[in-house]
Amino acid sequence: MSGRPVVLEARGLHAARGGRPVLHAIDLALRASEAVALVGPNAAGKSTLVRAMAGLLRATAGEVRLLDRPLGAWSRDALARAVALVASEDEGAPAMTVRDRVALGRYPHRGPLRPYVDADHAAVERAIRLCGIEPLAARTLGTLSAGERQLAALARGLAQEPRVLLLDEPAAHLDIGHELQLFRVLDEVRMAQVAILAVIHDLARAARWAERMVLVAAGRVAADGPPDAVLQGPAAAEAFGVRVRGHAVAGLPHPLYSFEDGPP
Repeated sequence: MSGRPVVLEARGLHAARGGRPVLHAIDLALRASEAVALVGPNAAGKSTLVRAMAGLLRATAGEVRLLDRPLGAWSRDALARAVALVASEDEGAPAMTVRDRVALGRYPHRGPLRPYVDADHAAVERAIRLCGIEPLAARTLGTLSAGERQLAALARGLAQEPRVLLLDEPAAHLDIGHELQLFRVLDEVRMAQVAILAVIHDLARAARWAERMVLVAAGRVAADGPPDAVLQGPAAAEAFGVRVRGHAVAGLPHPLYSFEDGPP
């Protein structure tokens, strides 16, 4: 992993929401083709962190750097071409078709006036195909289930063809079949040298998917490393207020986890 270039990095990042300090001295580097799960208890600052790293929330101290340049040195369109954020509440207008929703991901590449060119159409169709939503392409967003809208939002992010994909609860609203599809898509995306940071509440799923886990608690990075080490470490037990147990099973690459009430 050390040989991969750093694409997006927070250095001593502090951020606030509604005037309330939320993030405190966050250091976090994302490397090309890296799959990172961001976990932590409710109100720990996970969503604030992904928004700050996407440039949607200004730092009160410290900085975020994209390809070793401060986010403020990038134009809005250039930043959007490099970094895509997909949030669980990012659903789009009900009357918009799925294909038109996905096509919005090309806006940073074309601006308000330039017509779509072959590269734009190809990127849109590729994103729709990758997310497995071809049968939904002509339907309006208002006719879709919450999980289907979530996949359409992911396709919109993929149509941006970003260097970094930031996901806030990407598996929200998904049934098990769509959830498995989602993580297969993410695995394929990162093979194209895309760095992925995903907020995931299902700790066992996060451990199976990610090669690295970052635990945020009270607005600080409490642990950062291999998922199994983070989950079975003291910081996770303290952050979630439970005893975390990993159980090795022959033939499985990761432990099966149990979570027990009571002090760690």
